[in-house]
Amino acid sequence: MTSKMASKALPATRHVSSINDLSDKDIETIFETAQAYLKQLPDKNFKYRIGRSTDVASNHILATLFYEPSTRTRLSFESAMIRLGGQIITSADPATSSAAKGESLADTVRVIANYADIMVIRHPRDGAVRFAAEYSPIPVINGGDGSHEHPTQTLCDLFTLKQKNKRLRNLKIAISGDLKGSRTIHSFVYALARFGATIVPMPAKGMELPAHVDQRLREEFGCHIVPVPRGTGEDASIDALYVTPEEPHQQSLFAGPEIERDVNRDAGMVDKKVDALYVTRFQKERWVEKDQAYPRIDRKFLNEPKYSDASVMHPLPRVGELDVAFDSDRRAVYFEQAAYGVPIRMALISLLLGLKGKSLHRFPGGFEDDEEQLYIQPRSVGIRCGNSNCIVHDPMEAQYVRNKFSIVSSPSGVRLRCVYCEREIERFVVASKKNKWYAADPSALLRANDHLKDTILFADGAEAEAAGFHSRRAAADPRPIHRTGARSKT
Repeated sequence: MTSKMASKALPATRHVSSINDLSDKDIETIFETAQAYLKQLPDKNFKYRIGRSTDVASNHILATLFYEPSTRTRLSFESAMIRLGGQIITSADPATSSAAKGESLADTVRVIANYADIMVIRHPRDGAVRFAAEYSPIPVINGGDGSHEHPTQTLCDLFTLKQKNKRLRNLKIAISGDLKGSRTIHSFVYALARFGATIVPMPAKGMELPAHVDQRLREEFGCHIVPVPRGTGEDASIDALYVTPEEPHQQSLFAGPEIERDVNRDAGMVDKKVDALYVTRFQKERWVEKDQAYPRIDRKFLNEPKYSDASVMHPLPRVGELDVAFDSDRRAVYFEQAAYGVPIRMALISLLLGLKGKSLHRFPGGFEDDEEQLYIQPRSVGIRCGNSNCIVHDPMEAQYVRNKFSIVSSPSGVRLRCVYCEREIERFVVASKKNKWYAADPSALLRANDHLKDTILFADGAEAEAAGFHSRRAAADPRPIHRTGARSKT
């Protein structure tokens, strides 16, 4: 992702707002560091707990800025900093902070940066943490933003999988529950795809993976859909699997008919036992309708042979979707999963602050530079992110935030991806500020940065005409905007 700091005076700083801000090598380094802390600071009774403290962060302060309720994420971050020998300051209730007075997130972040060396933010708006990081001279970590992502939970989840399976590559993972509203699920499936997993969606009715997540899995991570024939042993509610190429970065981004799929491998994925079942709760805070039929996982469900050796995971809290009677089962790993939150977050804090001479240094600061061009919309006119919960629609941030889009090219055409919430817009028109005309063909204008300086994007022709532009057929030009290729995080 591309992000220019809001002020040129800000030093280069590493932030984590998405699991995709971390390369595979970054994740490996985090896991190695977490494992080292578990070995060096053990709990004498539980091998998955940190039982002692160190002083490597003795001169550092962590700020936790939470605009939504939290138990595990906030407390495990605070425990992690204390175990590292550092100190914490916290704002855990927006009703008692200056947010209740109308203070913007941008101002809050710039103030807190004077009091701490690193901060964790949880916010109800999608993309809020990415936006906040633009105003922060200290590292910012996403503790969960709306229904967007929860990258540090995904680190805990991946670490748990590795501890239980001794590997991350080519696992078969079933995901159950609210796949639409769960930010944890969205980060998790992106990471699973990067490590070549077969993903088995088991959504509650009407809570399937969002279209933009599905599209990214298929187009950027190389997943392809394998229909599940009835009678294969899969649950009747499962219609298809997402099968990831064994080496996604070696595949073409958009697999066409010229690419031969390994049909035998696909069939094997359908029949293969499940390595882990990941259960998530109904995200009632994100839905207007509170009373929903919701799948319940109990011993009877888990007695199916395909789950005989599956680790049962849950990010917690649970609210009835996972039977407490299962807690004593050897496959139940969710409390161990929660415990790993401390060493994982100790490792992430250490690496972002450069403690003990180790750091995440794949790129020098801010966010990774994408190949895509960046379009910044004028404040008063033009297209806006279509996600009503995106931070760009927060009235408290109106004087700071701009609609920003990465221009994403695909065989089906050009799309706009919101820099903050990552939702996409497929249909729009392009207008020239100089000539006061618009065209429905974006490829006529969106080829180089010098074109973007003269460009305004509108949702449709009617919006463009209301702003004083007139229609003109775009000139044909076959030149592509930029090359396409599979996402590589190595």
